[in-house]
Amino acid sequence: MEKVYVIGTGMIKFGRYPDRTVPDLGGEAATIALRDAGLKIQDVELFACGNLFQANAMVGQRILQQIGQMGIPVVNVSNACATGSTAFREAYMSVASGMYDVAMAVGVEQMGKQGLLGGGGGGNDPAYSTEGRVGSGLMPAVFGQAGMEHMRKYGTTLEHFAKISVKSHQHATKNPYSQYRNEVTLADVMNARMVCYPNTLYMCCPTGDGAAAAILVSEKRMKELKGGRKVARVAASVLTSDPYTDRDLIFPDVSTLTRRAAQKAFETAGIGPENIALTELHDCFATAELVHYENLGLCKDGEAGKFIDEGGGKHPSLGGKAPVNVSGGLLSKGHPLGATGVANICEVVWHLTEDDRVKERQVPNAKAGMAHVIGLGSACTINILTV
Repeated sequence: MEKVYVIGTGMIKFGRYPDRTVPDLGGEAATIALRDAGLKIQDVELFACGNLFQANAMVGQRILQQIGQMGIPVVNVSNACATGSTAFREAYMSVASGMYDVAMAVGVEQMGKQGLLGGGGGGNDPAYSTEGRVGSGLMPAVFGQAGMEHMRKYGTTLEHFAKISVKSHQHATKNPYSQYRNEVTLADVMNARMVCYPNTLYMCCPTGDGAAAAILVSEKRMKELKGGRKVARVAASVLTSDPYTDRDLIFPDVSTLTRRAAQKAFETAGIGPENIALTELHDCFATAELVHYENLGLCKDGEAGKFIDEGGGKHPSLGGKAPVNVSGGLLSKGHPLGATGVANICEVVWHLTEDDRVKERQVPNAKAGMAHVIGLGSACTINILTV
């Protein structure tokens, strides 16, 4: 496999854009990434687009019509919450194989205020139906149950989960791309409306609209474009799904595919979790972030509560030994499904390369970072980047 580098990134502020189209949002992020890389659309040899709710609408081709269609291969990807990061992996594999020197990945979604039912693909789809198994089939219940199980096994408390939300909201105040940039107190979080115990409203991610893009290049092309600046290398790009097990699927397993992906990613990158300077993980709910601390090896099993408590919650905070979701995470930055995976990668790249876009929240001396996304159904991506 050839070495692959991220030479350009682009992202728009996550929010709500009712007067714009999906190709318009994706085209803006792609244009920013091209400018960042010092490339033109004519230089791109393969285009991978991640979009969940308009998966049959040829979104990749429609984005290229916005910015200059070139007749190149276009791959449209739909893979639950891991849609954008799967598109990134498609672009990575195309360059790592030696077939192409320049590939672009774009993740884009327009969900509005209605979440899964408002993105143009969920309303009449049985996969998103609210009939029947209400509770166990919906994500608040799935991750509520995961939090309850952690509480049962290890004595984790509601306050531990609430501290995650406080941390993420604090981080988001330093991120102009974040959908919400308001701080919340521990009391605010714990006293907010209960959505599905133990997750209160502030422990649940908002949905909305957004787009992010990354341009990946071969080592040869990187050397031509580098121009003395830092460039991040993709040390590992892993995609997993759940292995078959003869089990009751009323409550999906939210941990196994992440653990398998993490093991493979660390083996491929030749480093361990102790070498990771920052992690952008899939915190669709505060309970998800806590269990993924352990799934990703940031702390030992059963010690996630301790990981949060030690040093006043400093371990996963900016300035701590293992900062998590310095962007504000999904809890504050937002979760436009198709865009999330690429946006997480952009955040890691910016810290590794000391990009001005993170100057207010820069993790100092970052040499390696990890981006993680999980889509129940099942799909999990982990991308490890280094400088």
